[in-house]
Amino acid sequence: MSPEYNRSSHLFTSESVTMGHPDKVADQISDGILDAILKEDPKARVACETLVTTGQVVLAGEVTTNAMVDYAAVARQVIREIGYDHPETGFDWRSCGVLCAIHRQSPDIARGVARAGDDDAEQGAGDQGLMFGYATDETDVLMPLPIHLSHRIVERLSQLRMNGKIKWLRPDGKSQVTVEYEGEQPKRIHTVVVSTQHDESVLDKNDVFSEKAKQIIINEVIKPVVPKKLWNDQIVFHINPTGKFVVGGPHGDSGLTGRKIIVDTYGGRGAHGGGAFSGKDPSKVDRSASYMARYIAKNLVAAGLARNCEVQLAYAIGVAHPVSVTVTTENTATIPEDDIAQIINENFPLTPRGIIKYLDLLKPIYKETARNGHFGRSPTKDGGFSWEKVDMVAKLRKAAGLK
Repeated sequence: MSPEYNRSSHLFTSESVTMGHPDKVADQISDGILDAILKEDPKARVACETLVTTGQVVLAGEVTTNAMVDYAAVARQVIREIGYDHPETGFDWRSCGVLCAIHRQSPDIARGVARAGDDDAEQGAGDQGLMFGYATDETDVLMPLPIHLSHRIVERLSQLRMNGKIKWLRPDGKSQVTVEYEGEQPKRIHTVVVSTQHDESVLDKNDVFSEKAKQIIINEVIKPVVPKKLWNDQIVFHINPTGKFVVGGPHGDSGLTGRKIIVDTYGGRGAHGGGAFSGKDPSKVDRSASYMARYIAKNLVAAGLARNCEVQLAYAIGVAHPVSVTVTTENTATIPEDDIAQIINENFPLTPRGIIKYLDLLKPIYKETARNGHFGRSPTKDGGFSWEKVDMVAKLRKAAGLK
C-alpha cells in the first residue's frame, strides 16, 4: 500500500432501521415463529416468510416439525412487543388480520439436508450459495464504525421510547451515519441522519417536526452513542428531514422478511451473498455459514492475523463440505492470505452439522438477532450470538507462527 494511498481521505455511509420498521417487523415475526418451533422441536426445518401491510400479516413458507405452534398468536405477540399496541399507530396487534399459508418442506430438499452426498455421516447444505463474514479492528466489537453507530442509534431510539423517557416517539424509524476516514482509519463523524416516527405533539405551528424535538434527538439519542473522540462541531445533522413522520410502520409502508440484508450484516462493508437470515433454521447455510464466517473473521482479526478480514464460504445443496474457502484482507494480513485460508480449513468446522454443533445453534435464540443487527453484539446467557465469541485467538496465533 503506497504512502499516498494511506493518506487518502474518503467518506463511507451505512444505515440501520428500528425494530418498528416494517421490514424488521416482518423479520422479527419470522424469527419469532422459528424460536417458538425450535423451543419444542430443535430438529425442525423452518423457512418462514412474512409480509406486513396496513392491518394485515401474511405468513408463508415451508415448515416440517412435530411442534404444535399457534403461528398467528406468535405473530401478534411479536407485534405487541415491538410497540404496535394502539390503533393510533395505524397498526395494532389486537385488530390486525393474520393469514397463514405455511406448508411442509419439499421432500427433495429434505433428502439432501438429511444425508450429504459427499459424506454419509454428515448433513448436507440446505441450499447452494456463497456466504460472507467480515471483521475490522476499527471498533471494539470488530465491526465497521458506520454500521455499528447506526445500530446503536436505532437501538437507543427504541430504548427511550419503550422506557417512556421520550414519550412522543413511535416504533418506526431509520438512522444513517457517514464517517470520514483518513489513512483507512476513522477520523470523525461527518453526517448523521435520523428519521423517527412520532406523534403530533412535537409538530410546530407550521406542522413540521420542531427544532426542540430535533435537539432532543441529537442530545439524547445520537450524542450518547458516538465516541467522544469522534464528536465534533462540524457534524451535519438531518433529523426528520421530510418535516413530519406521523404515519409509519406497516400502515405507512409494506414490510417483507429478508429485505434488509445489508442492515443485518456490515452496512455495505465487505460483500453479501444475497441470502437472508430471518425465518430460517440453521440447516440453511444462508444463516449458519454466515454466522460461522463472521466468527472466523472476528477471531482472525482479534488474533492479529489481519486488521480487516473477509471470509467467503460457498456450498452446494446436499453437499456437506464447502466448495471453496476464500480470505481477503485488504492488504492488512500479517501472513499470506492463502495460508490463512489453510488455517481456517484446519481449525474450524465448516460442514452444516459441524457449524450447528460448534456454535450451538439449535436453540430459540433468533428473534433478538432480527433487530439491531446480527453482528457486533455480546453473547447472551441463553446461547445467543455465540458467533461473536473471541475464543480462538491463542490457537490461531500459534497456527500462524506468531508469538
